Amino acid sequence: MKLEFDRNLLEKYNIAGPRYTSYPPATFFHEAYGNENYKESVILSNDEKPENVSVYVHIPFCPQLCTFCGCTTYTGMGHNVIEKYVETLIKEIKLVSKDVSKERKLTQVHWGGGTPNAISADLIRKVTDTIKANFNFADDYEMAMECSPAYLDFKMVDQLRDMGFNRISLGIQDFKKEVLEAINRKPAKVPVNEMVTYLRKVGFKGINLDLVYGLPYQTKESFKASVALALEAKPDRLVTFSYAHVPSVMTRQKALEKHGLPGADEKITMLEDAYNMAVEAGYVPIGMDHFSKPDDEFAIALEEKKLHRNFQGYCTRETTGQVYGFGTSSISQLFNAYSQNEKTIKAYMERVEADGRAVVRGYRLSQNEQIVRQVINELMCNYYADFKQIAADFSVELDEVYKAVEYDVLKVQSFIDDDLLQIENDIFTVHGQGRFVIRNIAMAFDPALKKGKGQYSKTV
Repeated sequence: MKLEFDRNLLEKYNIAGPRYTSYPPATFFHEAYGNENYKESVILSNDEKPENVSVYVHIPFCPQLCTFCGCTTYTGMGHNVIEKYVETLIKEIKLVSKDVSKERKLTQVHWGGGTPNAISADLIRKVTDTIKANFNFADDYEMAMECSPAYLDFKMVDQLRDMGFNRISLGIQDFKKEVLEAINRKPAKVPVNEMVTYLRKVGFKGINLDLVYGLPYQTKESFKASVALALEAKPDRLVTFSYAHVPSVMTRQKALEKHGLPGADEKITMLEDAYNMAVEAGYVPIGMDHFSKPDDEFAIALEEKKLHRNFQGYCTRETTGQVYGFGTSSISQLFNAYSQNEKTIKAYMERVEADGRAVVRGYRLSQNEQIVRQVINELMCNYYADFKQIAADFSVELDEVYKAVEYDVLKVQSFIDDDLLQIENDIFTVHGQGRFVIRNIAMAFDPALKKGKGQYSKTV
């Protein structure tokens, strides 16, 4: 059934707010948290849930910089610098992993960037071999890489598969040449449908395609064409990200303004079209902007209310673990704390060389903040938060959960009035078009929001 978006409703809630990839958001991290705090947090994490281990590897290098990107990236670096960075990365992995209990199973490895697939296969293998030697891999582990299709060919796919990679995400962004040129991005080296077919043939699962709407030269018609081409490739998952234009934070984005950017109403139309096209093609809507095939683990996890989310994206409770991040700017997401590494390559390499860690800032969570995090995660991922279950999870009384989120019915009354949120027996259920303003709904349960730290993108 085709969904028609309520424009007035979406415009009503189209305000700036956190994306809630973490709680509290990264804007709350502070420099009083350093290397020793992180070591202590890692040791504590061994006795906390989830027991599983997830590893994030950040490769900051790109052959060319995309002007829309908000990631920590570098271009123009020679082979010697890249090789030295990998050596430093290996040193950090070896040291930090000593404090991670070998009784715990590593269930996920995620490579992000930057452009991880743009460095040599030999260097990638050195890092993966180090991870395998220092962590206890589960039999059904996932090892994924975010890849630019501009630098991915069949030979690289074979090499990655031989190393143990079994999942890939392709950053298509758009199929229109004019859009790619405006954001300084090259088109795919191998046609996307051929690449997806080959990935599946050699054993990759959870194949993901990323698109971005709100970029220069995109129109309703052109974005529909890009979505159609992506669906034609039959990926396991499709993502339609809303471009967050924050040039005050990422100065490179300022360059896009000379081309012009789609307005809010155009972006809503693009989201609406993508949603309807994906659903018509048989995909299940996941979270704010993801779609997966009905037999994909994301769709199954959503049905069972077991979907989860971290800085790397959506995941399932069965496979996700506490995240240990390696590399420049990488963020570790532990049950008790967040920790972020130095953002510049120079500072990162110097500090790891000196003492094995390069923590520049972090945040230790109180129990109340852990409770708020779970409430927001449940709403963002599963459109459902059972306060009684959350109280049981933390071994606290029900009213402690309400106190932690500083609950006030006035904060959610507009969502109830607009038929976006239902409350019954201490269960909060998001329905209808509430999924498209889920960030706004989450904000109503966020006591830290009133502190007003940082700048955020619009929620729609």
